[in-house]
Amino acid sequence: MFETSQQLYEEAHEVMPGGVSSPARAYSKVHGPPPFIEKAEGPYMIDADGNEYIDLVLTWGPAILGHAQEQIVEAAQEAVAKGSSFGAPTEQETEMAEMMIDRVSGLDLVRLVNSGTEACMSAIRVARGYTGRDKIIKFDGCYHGHSDSFLIAAGSGALTLGEPNSPGVPEGTARETLVADYNDVESVERLLDEYEGEVAGVILEPICGNTGCIAPEDGFLQDLRELCTDRDVVLILDEVMTGFRVARGGAAEIYDVTPDLYCFGKVAGGGFPLAAYGGREEIMREVAPDGPIYQAGTLSGNPVAVAAGIATLEQLEPSVYDELERIGQRLEDGIDEIAETHGYPISQRRVASMFSIFFRENPPSDHEQAKEADLEQFQTFFQHMLESGVYMAPSPYEAGFLATAHTDDIIDQVLNRAEDAFAAVFE
Repeated sequence: MFETSQQLYEEAHEVMPGGVSSPARAYSKVHGPPPFIEKAEGPYMIDADGNEYIDLVLTWGPAILGHAQEQIVEAAQEAVAKGSSFGAPTEQETEMAEMMIDRVSGLDLVRLVNSGTEACMSAIRVARGYTGRDKIIKFDGCYHGHSDSFLIAAGSGALTLGEPNSPGVPEGTARETLVADYNDVESVERLLDEYEGEVAGVILEPICGNTGCIAPEDGFLQDLRELCTDRDVVLILDEVMTGFRVARGGAAEIYDVTPDLYCFGKVAGGGFPLAAYGGREEIMREVAPDGPIYQAGTLSGNPVAVAAGIATLEQLEPSVYDELERIGQRLEDGIDEIAETHGYPISQRRVASMFSIFFRENPPSDHEQAKEADLEQFQTFFQHMLESGVYMAPSPYEAGFLATAHTDDIIDQVLNRAEDAFAAVFE
């Protein structure tokens, strides 16, 4: 079934670390070679062996309208025919920024960049430059890209500094990153007390997507907003994953919270390398050339990526999110029915078109609880789903995604195959 992919993987391993361009693609948690994809269209992907998959990863979130969506393809083709990169301003950059500002509360100014990592890295630099402080607080289980400041593991307690969890991250950088517990505002308050006057910003995914899909508990984001305001700390929402996916105005709209800075990516680029950060004008005017905080990029505002982003946002009106919610609820209800019928000890978390299945009876509320899920059961489930033609994230700690291209018939197919996969897990 995967003979060609196996061969391609072995060849890739000779010239690339792990045979992949990103570790998440390596299938290290599920074994076997990753399928090497040749093309994708709508809700489907086809690999080098000719296997067709219903895709529930959607290039890790961006393909909210499905793969190779007609309007996005046309916009990108028209743009690239005029030139793939200028390194100069274009009118379309302004249009893209205006569209984002129109959708997101508290987004006054925007700077376009190329990746979510770059957006988050830039946002914390701006927070530090604006406040004149060095330390940031992140949350255990939240992922903000591979910048040194974010590759930090939790220390031994709530009042400890973070520790590097990757070689190459300097101890000095780690000392400037504090790690709190998601859904626990008191853990943030204790850190702010311990390092009073030293913390520049607090950054988090409003909905965790890299420890499974875990939503904020009632009042968590609002309490965090109030705490940051009281302490003059910059609150940064990393909406790289959730921005324009869970709602027209992102997670901030759903939970009625307005941060000082935002980070965007994924859906914003329509599948092309495009991201952004932005927020309050008072803070963003400190970014060069208006202010002294430097950030630049040759390919920032790339005309092809911007064209794809505009074509995506133009289509993401409220009715689209209504349909995605309907599809998401249908999938969630179907999985619940299977679990209840057979007494399977699983749980789910879902927000709009983001979802996770956990192999534990109660849904987790933080990273530590998510790690208690049964990895072997997930591995068995994953392999059966893959072999039956459903492509899922190869990790129990990654969220799944839905697109408008997932019709009722496709959801039915996923549920039928999931029922067989659960039976294999619990036989």
